[in-house]
Amino acid sequence: MQPLPPEEARRDGAEDAQWSRPECQAWTGTLLLGTCLLYCARVSMPVCTVSMSQDFGWNKKEAGIVLSSFFWGYCLTQVVGGHLGDRIGGEKVIVLSASAWGFITAATPLLAHLSSAHLVFMTFSRILTGLLQGVYFPALTSLLSQKVRESERAFTYSAVGAGSQFGTLVTGAMGSLLLDWYGWPSVFYFSGGLTLLWVCYVYRYLLSEKDLILALGVLAQGLPVSRHTKVPWRQLFRKPSVWAAISSQLSSACSFFILLSWLPTFFKETFPSSKGWVFNVVPWLVAIPASLFSGFLSDHLINQGYRTIAVRKFMQVMGLGLSSVFALCLGHTSSFCKSVVFASASIGLQTFNHSGISVNIQDLAPSCAGFLFGVANTAGALAGVVGVCLGGYLIETTGSWTSMFNLVAAVSSLGLCTFLLFGEAQRVDLSPTHEDL
Repeated sequence: MQPLPPEEARRDGAEDAQWSRPECQAWTGTLLLGTCLLYCARVSMPVCTVSMSQDFGWNKKEAGIVLSSFFWGYCLTQVVGGHLGDRIGGEKVIVLSASAWGFITAATPLLAHLSSAHLVFMTFSRILTGLLQGVYFPALTSLLSQKVRESERAFTYSAVGAGSQFGTLVTGAMGSLLLDWYGWPSVFYFSGGLTLLWVCYVYRYLLSEKDLILALGVLAQGLPVSRHTKVPWRQLFRKPSVWAAISSQLSSACSFFILLSWLPTFFKETFPSSKGWVFNVVPWLVAIPASLFSGFLSDHLINQGYRTIAVRKFMQVMGLGLSSVFALCLGHTSSFCKSVVFASASIGLQTFNHSGISVNIQDLAPSCAGFLFGVANTAGALAGVVGVCLGGYLIETTGSWTSMFNLVAAVSSLGLCTFLLFGEAQRVDLSPTHEDL
C-alpha cells in the first residue's frame, strides 16, 4: 500500500486529533468562561476611569490616552498569536497569555502607586495587556479549526464568543458594586484574580505539564514543532475567497467598534433623561441568546444538507445586512423605546458574524486558521479605530447622528457584497491536487 501524500496524511492526523463530544463540551464551557474573563479584564479600566481620574487628577485627554493604549498593543499581536496557535496549539497560547494578563490586571493597583508617574505606568500596563490579549481570538480560531468538527464549529464558536457579552455585563454589574463598596482597586483584583483561578483550573484538569513545558521550550528556542508549520503565504493570498473573508471580517469589526463606541453617547445626547442602565445593558442581554441561536441554526442547516458556503453567506446577510438596516433605523426615530429595540436588534444580529465569517476562515484554512484570522482581525481592529474617528468627524461636521449610522451601513454593505460575490468554503491551504471539493 502506497503512503498517503503529506497533505492527506496531515488532514487525517488532524481528524484523529479532534475532540470527542465530552471533550468538546468541557472545552466549550471552559473557553466560554475564559472569553468572559478576557472581557472582564478588558473593561475593568473603562469602568474605573472616572474614579481613577479623580484620584490621579487626569483630564479627559489623559484618560483617553490610557483607554486607547490597550488597542495599541492589541493590534500588534493578532498575527503572532494566530501563528503561534497553529504552531504549538491554541490552548497553550491562551493559557500562557491568560496567566500573564491576569497577573498584570491583578497588579494594576500596585503599579498605579509605584511612583507619581501614574499615567506612564497605567498606559504601559494597558499596552502590555493589549499585547497579551491580542493573541486570544486568533489562537482560539486555530484551536477550534483543528479540534472541532465542521458541522459543530459554528455553535462552538458562537457559544465561546457569547462570553464577550457576558463578561461585559459581569464587569458592568459587579464592577459598579465593587467600585461603590471598596473602591476602584477591587475591580482589578476581582477580574485579575478570577483569571488566575481559571488558568489554574485549565492547567490542572485540561492540560498536561509536559505539553506546557514543550510549548515553552518551542517559544524559547524558536524551533518548529513539525515540518508542516510553514504558512503558504503566496497560495493563500492568491485566492479571492481569502480576500473576501478578510474584507468581511474587516467590515464586521469596523461596524461593531463604531456602534460600541458611539451608541452610549447617542443615547445620552438624544435622550438625556433616559436611564443609562437600560441602553448599556439591554443590547448585550439580547446579544447572548442571539449568538447561541446563530450557532445552533448554522450547524442545524449544515446537518440538514445545506451547502456550507450557503449557510455562511446567510449568516453574513443577517450579521452585516439586516443588522445595518436596524442601525439605519436608529437615525430616523425620536422614540427612546424604539431606539433601544433597534440598537438591541443591530447588536444582537451582529453576533451572527460568529457563525459566518469567523467560522468561514476555519473552513478555508484549518491548518493555518489562526494566522489567517490574525491578519483579518488586525485589519478589522485598525479599520475600527479609523471608523470610530471618522464617525466622530461626521457627527461633528454634519451635526447629525444619521451620518454615523449611514457610515455603519456603508461599511457593512461593502463587506457583505464582497463576501456574497467571492466567498467560498473550500480549503485553500492544501496543494491544488488535494483540495477539498
